[in-house]
Order: sequence, then C-alpha cells, then structure tokens
Amino acid sequence: MKNDYQSRIAQEINSYKEVKNVHDLPEIATYWAKKYLLPIALPFGFASMNEFYCLYVRRIQAFPQETYHFISIGAGNCDMEAELVETLLKGGLKNFTLECLDINQQMLDRGLALAQQKELAPKMQFTCSDINSWQPKQQYHIVIANQSLHHFVELELLFDKIDNALHPHGYFLTHDMIGRNGHQRWPEALEIVSELWATLPERYKYNHLLKRVEEEYENWDCSTEGFEGIRAQDILPLLVEKFRFDLFLAYANVIDIFIDRCFGHNFEANDPHDQAFIDKVHQIDQSAIEEGRIKPTHITAAMTKKSLNTEARVYKHLTPEFCIRWADNLNDK
Repeated sequence: MKNDYQSRIAQEINSYKEVKNVHDLPEIATYWAKKYLLPIALPFGFASMNEFYCLYVRRIQAFPQETYHFISIGAGNCDMEAELVETLLKGGLKNFTLECLDINQQMLDRGLALAQQKELAPKMQFTCSDINSWQPKQQYHIVIANQSLHHFVELELLFDKIDNALHPHGYFLTHDMIGRNGHQRWPEALEIVSELWATLPERYKYNHLLKRVEEEYENWDCSTEGFEGIRAQDILPLLVEKFRFDLFLAYANVIDIFIDRCFGHNFEANDPHDQAFIDKVHQIDQSAIEEGRIKPTHITAAMTKKSLNTEARVYKHLTPEFCIRWADNLNDK
C-alpha cells in the first residue's frame, strides 16, 4: 500500500511538472458559468473566486493582528494565489503573508517566478511538502483549498491539521469537487447522462483527453492511476463532521460531462444549437439536484471552527447535509 502511494505521488508530480495552466477549460464551460453559476454566486457578494477569497479576507480584518497569515493548500503553479496577493495589495492591505503549499517543487518554482515577475515575492512563501509531513508554521487566519481537496488521500489528517492551524476566528475556504470518486457519475446521474448521450451525433462524442470516440458514454474512473478525484465523495461528509459552514453553495452534476476537458471542446460556445443543448442539460440537471434525485458535484464554501456559532448561508434548500451522497452498497463504491 505504501509503495502504491509513493508511486502515485511520483506519477502525480511528473504529470503536473510541465502543466502551466491547470485551470484551462473549454469555452463552453465559460458560457455555462456566466449564464448559470454567476447568478448563484452574485447574491452572496462575489462574481469570481478571487472576489470570494477577498470577501473573507475583509472579514478577518475585523480582528486586529500584527500580521495576517494566509495559506493555500495544493497551490500548484500559484497563479490564483498571485492574483489574490495582487488584489489585496491594490486594496491597501499590507500586513499579511500568503504561503503556498504543494508537493510539486517544479510548480512552486513557477509560482516563485511569477511572484518575482509581479514583484509580489516579499508577500509570498513557498513550501514543498507532502500533507503527511506538513507541519503548520503558525496559526492561519485564512486557509484556502482551491480545487485541491479531491487530490488528497489522507483527508482526515488534512482536516485535523487545518482545524488545529486555523485561527479561532479564521476561515477555511474551498472551491472543489465532491462527486463520486474518480469523477465518475453515480448510477442515478449516469442514467441521465446516457439518455442525453444517445441524442448526440458522433462529432460530440470525441474524448479529447483519452483520444477516442465514445459511442456510448463510459463512466471513466480517473483515480485508477493518479490522485484525480481519489476520495472526492468523502470530502463533504468529512467537512460536515469537522467544521461549521458560514457559506455553502453546491451546484452541477450531469452538466460536467458536456463542459469539461474531455468533451467540452466538442461544443461551440457561440453556436445557438450547442448553447440550446447546454441550456437543456442544465435545466434537467438543476431540477434533479433540487428535487434530491441526484446530488451536486461542486462546492464553494466558507467554514469556521466547529466551536463557533455560525449559521450557513445556502442557495435555496441545498444545505451541506442535503447535498451529501452516501455510498449505499458495494456497487456504489
């Protein structure tokens, strides 16, 4: 088991060694996000992840400290982190540092180069460590996990360390995946995907990552070799157990398949026919989520220590507890 873990670690590091844009998505994903995700986020005070993180930085400024300490866990190339530091400096905040933690030294080196290019290096620190050996340097007012939780095997250990390192009035912020392990669809969602798939011409069925046409949609488990989605389905139950939510937004499931890196490039963002299909999928998806027939696969959330008496702000009735999809039996795992 230990050897398997180490080989996966080595593969993960090697896979991302040369990846300079880990957040690059098809244009159709931007079409969907602007039309459907933005209206969910705006009432809660933000229109982008940068604005979301800044929103909570402003909150912690109510607690005067000599220096505010922020950390981003699984920071990768640190491009999001550099943008956040730049925004905070432009907004007048000076007394802070942001630490970037990642297991991949090559990605952190790119982050350092970016920070130096933008003259942000004095405000940023770069720590290369496996989460198992990571020892927090101090208490952090803000802990960020931006699309990184679904890469961790030792979630319980990670959440214990975050809880211990979190300032008593700090926030743990995440934007991540909470669907089935390996980003597979659960049976009830797969049924909807398959029905929609059957209506599509072959030109929409080319998998750009696996370089193949899928006449029938294959429920691919991408966690079999690396860490992609390795324990995604455990993230939300463990967060509910360990933390208290201040903000919880959950969304999307079936739509993922048609806007992600595998098949999203087959759809034209400016084509009315393709737009209409994405609109249709979204409506089916959203209705099924709100009715509880399927569960969301994405969250944007702000959490505090369990001891704080915070009440979660949520979209409609989609509370953390409502959105958990438990594995029912062996076939579900």
